[in-house]
Amino acid sequence: MTGEEFCQELEKTVYESLERIAGASAANEPASDVTIAAMLVGALKNEIEASEEAALWMITAPELDVKVALACQCGDDARHYRLIEDWLRRMGHDLSTVDPLADGYTPMFKFLESLETTVERLAAGQFTREGLAKARNQVFIEYCKAKGDMETAKLYEDTIQPDENYHHELGRRLLPKYADTPEKQELARQAAVKTLNLAEELQEIAHLRRGMSKAPGC
Repeated sequence: MTGEEFCQELEKTVYESLERIAGASAANEPASDVTIAAMLVGALKNEIEASEEAALWMITAPELDVKVALACQCGDDARHYRLIEDWLRRMGHDLSTVDPLADGYTPMFKFLESLETTVERLAAGQFTREGLAKARNQVFIEYCKAKGDMETAKLYEDTIQPDENYHHELGRRLLPKYADTPEKQELARQAAVKTLNLAEELQEIAHLRRGMSKAPGC
């Protein structure tokens, strides 16, 4: 099949999983001691990992259009980190002792870091992981609104969410170009499915261990 036909097929798989993951996140309530601010502190780790992941891939990507796309993502996610950090300070939180990477990198980051081909990176990173970010952010936005925190909802709805959508669309636009053989398409499919499976596993762990439901993506 052509690269475009492959991406249309992959979209169905990914979007079905995203709907299930978002539904599971929305169905569970955060633990009583998990505040919106605590979720935002967790989001700092997501953003710095996403920025670093894009930076690492940019260095080794041979394709110029992919390099530029990754550079855009790297800068956007670093900006999200600063925006969330600034907002937490305005909420009265002291972040002087907060180190999002103090406990090391997440299994998701380690998996994405291990990917070596452009099609795997596009499928797992920009197409699937950024799709996950969109789905989870929407659940978080609705949760903030339900709690009356319209300013946090606005930060995500007006600034962060449009960027995540742009990153996802970049992946969707580039993937058909490079997933142009059955071998590359299979690599891309496996990378996307692994990302989704890992996301579901980590989401369940976060809910069971820390009561962290409805948290944003990156």
